[in-house]
Amino acid sequence: MASSPITAAGPQHGNKSSSSKDAKDGGATSERIFAGEDEEEEVDVVNVDVDEDEDVAMTSETRRALERRLRLKVDLRLCTIAGILTSLNLLDSGVISSASVTSMPSDLDLTGNRFSVSIFIFTISSIAFQLPSTLAVRTFGPRLWFSFITFCFGLITMCTAFIQTWQQMIALRVLLGMAMSGIYPGLTYLISTWYPRKEQQTRFAFLQSGEVTILATGGIVNYGLNQLDGKGGIAGWRYMFLVQGIIAMVIGLATYFWIVDFPEEAHRSFYFLTPEEQELAVARINADRKDVEPDPFTWGKVFVHASDPKVYGFACMFFLLNLVSTALSYFLPIILQSGMGFDENQSILLSAPPYYYSVIPVLLSSIIGDKYRLRGPVITFNCASLIAGFCMLGFSEKVAVRYVGTFLATGAYVSNWAALSAYQANNIAGQWKRAFTAAAVTAMNGAGGIAGSFIVRSQEAPHYITAVWVSIGSHILIIALVAAFSAYFFFANRRAAAGKTLLEGVEGFRYTH
Repeated sequence: MASSPITAAGPQHGNKSSSSKDAKDGGATSERIFAGEDEEEEVDVVNVDVDEDEDVAMTSETRRALERRLRLKVDLRLCTIAGILTSLNLLDSGVISSASVTSMPSDLDLTGNRFSVSIFIFTISSIAFQLPSTLAVRTFGPRLWFSFITFCFGLITMCTAFIQTWQQMIALRVLLGMAMSGIYPGLTYLISTWYPRKEQQTRFAFLQSGEVTILATGGIVNYGLNQLDGKGGIAGWRYMFLVQGIIAMVIGLATYFWIVDFPEEAHRSFYFLTPEEQELAVARINADRKDVEPDPFTWGKVFVHASDPKVYGFACMFFLLNLVSTALSYFLPIILQSGMGFDENQSILLSAPPYYYSVIPVLLSSIIGDKYRLRGPVITFNCASLIAGFCMLGFSEKVAVRYVGTFLATGAYVSNWAALSAYQANNIAGQWKRAFTAAAVTAMNGAGGIAGSFIVRSQEAPHYITAVWVSIGSHILIIALVAAFSAYFFFANRRAAAGKTLLEGVEGFRYTH
């Protein structure tokens, strides 16, 4: 990062912040804070309510304590609810995959490839609305937008409990995709605006950990709800959609009060940061990449970033990753039932442990990645782990070995969600570019979901050889793309250090690889 001091005069949004107002009434003192990515940097920040003549010299320990307190507050308020909200996508896959081994296919006449079509149409709808829904996070604010689309998601999920035909299911899946479209890219975008690049992968890991923990718990809940099959004349799978839809609606209402706004608008959040903490949050991001404040919105400022080939490379990697995640998250109970011989309830219950396990590798790999500023090597290691897992799943005859393979594969792809999210977020700058890239990679991620919904073929049970080879091949391609990107980033950084180029239009910006 640049070694020159950066001035952050308050949260940089006029009189909207109480800290900006106080700065006009009282004196200002220059404080030194720890804000850089690669080293301790000097940042001048306004400090309010002190006499002009008073000179405050903060120790290094005090600076770090302020940073730790700020990070903890943001982690507790943002990463917690972000993990819960992003779990809704996997929660949907958990509900419908659990329901797929119950009476739902026969009740709704989901014969042939109709079940795959229901997944496919959900993804198409989600892709179509991802960019406008991501931009809406800026337009309407995170609290209003996320609470609205989450409540809608829960309402549509609950309504699924009352459908009678497969056509009605398809219609609701279209609406569900629309509601879900902005959650993951919008939250990825929001998290990236709050943290310096060196802290991002661990935060994406927190998000993924919450997501998969809730998914796994949802699987156990689905097992319990399926035991109510026939109670009150209602099928067990209908209880799954009914209960989890109501839960999502309640979460949507709570989101309005729980989630936080963007750093420069943090004062709008309920009981969150002090004015001084908000100034520190803004200063940290400006020291890292100078992109706290977005330019006035125009479509031209969004779509100009379509000319950057990095966006397509990141999008391709997410496409390849989601080939596997869709195949596993939607079809794991089917694989356990048809491929390994477990019964209906065992298949639902045994689909949960691999997701609980995945919390361990995603946190460990992300902490190492942030500590040593490594992105490419972490992604490559995760890819190798997934390939090993699919080899066990596809080529072994022993059920125990194959089941262990699902642990390795699940842990690896969940870990790479966090690693790839940090990889793309670390190597772009600018608010609208972040929004555009988040929407683009999530759209291609959805396209990977479309392909992934068709690679698990029932006629290939018990080994599902097409899914195995496609998953292995996709991750070999990810390794190749990461190698190419990391080489490019390495030489681009050398050119920037020599003063031959300006990366991302930001002085002092360096790629992370």
